[in-house]
Amino acid sequence: MAAAAAGGDGEAAVMRAEVAALRLRVQELERENQRLGKIASRCTCGSSKDDSAASSPVVSESFSSSKQEPQKNVKSHCRGCQVGVVSHCPKQLIALKIMYFGQRFYGFASEAHTEPTVESEIFKALERAKLLVGSRKESCYSRCGRTDKGVSATGQVISLFLRSNIKDAKLDVLDNKSGDFLARFSCLGREYKYLFWKGDLNISEMQKAALKFIGEHDYRNFCKMDAANVSNYRRHITDFNISAYDQRSNYDELWAITIKGSAFLWHQVRCMVAVLFLIGQGLESPCIVDSLLDITKTPRKPQYKMASEIPLILRSCLFDEVNFMCSSEASQALIEHLKDEYHQYMLQAAIFCEALSCLCSPEPDPFEPRHKKRNHIPLMSRQTEPSYEERIAKVKTKSAGSV
Repeated sequence: MAAAAAGGDGEAAVMRAEVAALRLRVQELERENQRLGKIASRCTCGSSKDDSAASSPVVSESFSSSKQEPQKNVKSHCRGCQVGVVSHCPKQLIALKIMYFGQRFYGFASEAHTEPTVESEIFKALERAKLLVGSRKESCYSRCGRTDKGVSATGQVISLFLRSNIKDAKLDVLDNKSGDFLARFSCLGREYKYLFWKGDLNISEMQKAALKFIGEHDYRNFCKMDAANVSNYRRHITDFNISAYDQRSNYDELWAITIKGSAFLWHQVRCMVAVLFLIGQGLESPCIVDSLLDITKTPRKPQYKMASEIPLILRSCLFDEVNFMCSSEASQALIEHLKDEYHQYMLQAAIFCEALSCLCSPEPDPFEPRHKKRNHIPLMSRQTEPSYEERIAKVKTKSAGSV
């Protein structure tokens, strides 16, 4: 009997423990229910009486279909909510540092309505991660640089409001508590790098001309002029250097032009590099830079072709007291990805090198000049584009005619 009583007491103790655990669990669920109720009460989505499906603040799973149909504006079950955009969540102003390779993109900005652009891909990724809060206009979106089609970047920066629980996204982020950070206007300086093969270029003459760019000048003859939106063409270049890149092929040596400045005009870097190449080929003198920077002497830009966009890189953007953060896991994953890509391209280069080794070079003709110089028209003798004054007068005439 004593053993039976002891056994009964043991079972009763186990049952009491289970009941106590269940009570604790019920309390936890009640607290969670209250927390979710507060979130739901702040949601203004689907407040219309005729939309019974809009009672949940959760974004619809139909978002996944946007991958197959990126041009369609797929709606969620919540009326007024854009898929991938959660308007009721807390938000913070965040800066993202972005790396991209521009060969497959139609530039950075998406205003041209030509896909794909870097900007459109960024917003698609943010939507998939459900990080956007409100529309692009409501997010106070700002970009540090607007790179052209084919141009790459290793340090592009954008800023916008995103959901505050950003740490889970494993992105480079900046928490700006003051709320006045804008990627474009908060940037103190930008650094561009342009890669090129040396060939027969006279680097000494190019460097002599490059030094003339340093300082504050009017660069209207070294850009694509946008008179309708830009009236000030003065920019400050702080550093302009040409140096070996410590990489070579069997036939040539890779060099780099590094340019630093507070801000740049549309196509400014590619125009400056194009003129430097003419100087390096011996077709122009370094003093041509002085002539083009003197807008009194040269008010109209001579027509010349810009340097290729492919070797141009927006290397970095400078900000005051800004420290970007990136998790070690995400950083390591990116490093491994870039290493794999580098090895693949090196293998492809080795295949081309092998193909070249199988070809016989033609015997040079001793009576033919080694290098045929093409007919070069000096820049100061070429046809010119309209001056700024002529362009702005045309814009005003067109505006007056449309009223």
